[in-house]
This record gives sequence, C-alpha cells and structure tokens, in this order.
Amino acid sequence: MAIMNVNPTRMELSRLRKRLATATRGHKLLKDKQDELVRQFILLVKKNQTLRQKMEQAIQDGMEKYVLASSSIPDHVLQEAFAIPLNTISLDVQSKTIMNMDVPVLNEVYEEEQGEENFSYGFMSTTSELDVSLSHLNTVLPQMLQLAEIEKTCQLMADEIERTRRRVNALEYMTIPKLTETIAYIERTLAEGERSNLTRLMKVIDIIETE
Repeated sequence: MAIMNVNPTRMELSRLRKRLATATRGHKLLKDKQDELVRQFILLVKKNQTLRQKMEQAIQDGMEKYVLASSSIPDHVLQEAFAIPLNTISLDVQSKTIMNMDVPVLNEVYEEEQGEENFSYGFMSTTSELDVSLSHLNTVLPQMLQLAEIEKTCQLMADEIERTRRRVNALEYMTIPKLTETIAYIERTLAEGERSNLTRLMKVIDIIETE
C-alpha cells in the first residue's frame, strides 16, 4: 500500500500517531456497533418470520370463514351491508431510536369510538357466521401494522449495517494500514537521519583529534 505524501518530521510523526490512535478506537467502536446491529437484526428477522406466518394463517382462516358465511347471503345484501363503514381508521406514525437510528412505530387510530359490536349493518338479512368472520379479520390489522413496523425496521437496520460495514472496512483495510506504513516510513527516515548525523559527528571528532 502506498504511503501518505507527508514530510518525514517528528511533528508529522506525532500527528499521525494521534490519527492512528483515533482511527483504531473508531474502528473498535464501529465494529462493536456492527456486531450489535447484526445481533438485533437476526432477532428481528426471526420475529418477522414468526409474525408473518401467524398473520398469514389468521388471514387465511378469516377468509375461509368469510367465504363460507357469504355463500349463503345474496351479493346485493353484502354490498349494502358494507356500503357504509362504522369506523374510520387512520395511521399514527411515530418513531423510536435503536442504536442511534430512528425506526418507525405504527399505531392505528379509530376516529369514531369502537363499540362492542363493530358492524355497520343490521342483523336481519345477515348471519352470525358473517359476524364471526369479520370479527376474526378485524383482529388482523394490529398484526399487519406490527409486521410492517418490523419489516421497515429490518430494512433500515440492513442499510445501517451496510454503511457501518463499509466504514469498518475503510478503516481496517485502508486508513489504518496507510497510517501504519506512513508512520513506519517516517520512523525509518528519522532513524537514518540520526545515523547519518552521528556518522558525520564521529568523523568530525576524528578529524579534530588527528590535528
């Protein structure tokens, strides 16, 4: 690796040694951060996989119940039943910090107060099976928001891991080796200069003694 273009002086040597110490400490901190990010990322991926399987199973069960329930109800009755929703739901997006990184926190907000019977239709032309299927599907929304929150966090964390990895590699394979070789070059140059000065001094002493 090529050394840095610097003047081989003791002042420059002292400055580079300080830079090397700072770079070494920074490399250790970034490496520790990378390891912790990877550890938390693996935990989130496992949690994401478990939650996704649970949510997909819940949706499948709810859709099966809905198909069975709606099969005995005329289409125009279903259209009338779902024409006017009972609740309006909005999304509250906040954030929290993980390893100096902002990640989203998602919560659903009901603009109208939710009653015990969360249905926008009457019970004369529908069946209890439809009520059960809709109640089951209604419980999936919090899981979907939690899954979206975790997947977005995983995405942000993966990007942060990649950025941290590039910085660690830059310090480990470029900055620190270049500083180390430059310091070694300056030390060799200064040592050679000291030996040359000592040799000239000894020659001067020999000349003076012979006169």
